[in-house]
Formats: sequence, structure tokens, C-alpha cells
Amino acid sequence: MNEPITLTTPALLFSAISLIMLAYTNRFMSYATLIRTLHEKFKVNQNEVLLGQIANLRKRLYLTKYMQILGVTSLFLCVLTMFLIFIGSQILAVWMFGIALILLIASLGISIVEIHISVNALNLHLGDMEIRRKE
Repeated sequence: MNEPITLTTPALLFSAISLIMLAYTNRFMSYATLIRTLHEKFKVNQNEVLLGQIANLRKRLYLTKYMQILGVTSLFLCVLTMFLIFIGSQILAVWMFGIALILLIASLGISIVEIHISVNALNLHLGDMEIRRKE
């Protein structure tokens, strides 16, 4: 038989989700700065490399947006779970907490995809520098 969850169960996720959201926000701010810099470069020199970087950043920015939305929704459902436990709706609380966990897993999964795209973008820059060094 399943044991009932207590108020401390969803509260355990608060610190984890908060740290993840901080990392996502820092990533978002880095992208914002980079996009502004690329925008200025693009106004001066509109080339294909910058267009490729802009497209890559747009994709990463959208992924970060969805990571944040899923993370915040997961946190919201954890708070809702605590409220449901408080008012004695144990079955509904278990379902809300389960959904919160699934959303957190989805957020982390999207984060893995975004990291993969970021590493590929950086590898392109490294490859470009290696080619120029050989010339």
C-alpha cells in the first residue's frame, strides 16, 4: 500500500526547482546579451554566419522559455500539492505531485537538448578557429 505524502514531500523540491530556475534565468540573460551583441554586428555586416548564429540562438531561446515554463508550473503544482495535503485531499495531492514531477522531468529533458545544441554551436566556433589557424 502506498504511504500518504506529507507536507515535507513536495517541499523537498523547492530548493532543487529554485536552483534550476536560477540556472535557466542565467542562461536566458546570457542569450539576451549575446542576441543584443549579434544584433549590433548584424546591422554593420549582414553575413550568413551571423544569420546561422541568430537562428541557433532563437531555437535555444525558445527551448529555455519552455524549460522555464515547465519548471515554474512544476513549482506551482508543488505548492498546490501542499495546499491539497493541508485541506486533506490526499488523492488529488498525490496526482498533482506526480504531474509536478513529470513536468520537472520534461524541463530537465529539454535542458539536455538545449545543452546539446549549445555544445554543437561552440564546436562550430572552435572548428572555425582551427581552420583559420591552419591557414
